[in-house]
Amino acid sequence: MENNSENIRSQMRKGVLEYCILCILARKEAYASAIIEELKAANMIVVEGTLYPLLIREKNQGYLTYRWEESPQGPPRKYYVITEKGKALLQEMDAAWNEIVTTIETLKK
Repeated sequence: MENNSENIRSQMRKGVLEYCILCILARKEAYASAIIEELKAANMIVVEGTLYPLLIREKNQGYLTYRWEESPQGPPRKYYVITEKGKALLQEMDAAWNEIVTTIETLKK
């Protein structure tokens, strides 16, 4: 049962990961490691192998862009920034999320 429960959680997290990334970047630009740290702090367990393909896809779809910044330790960092198109998508996702939460809460009563 525990294994099935973990699988359910994992699938649900994957479904909202793109939304979570846009939420983080709407507050501030960030580099990939900082995004992962923030997701982990919120109990969204994510590995780099999961995050990078999503960042690339969101960039290719015009929802994100990035800029390079020199780092005091190590190589330059790629900072991801949400675009206007990404902000519009985030508004749509917010509305969809609120609708889903309302629906689930209604069904649970």
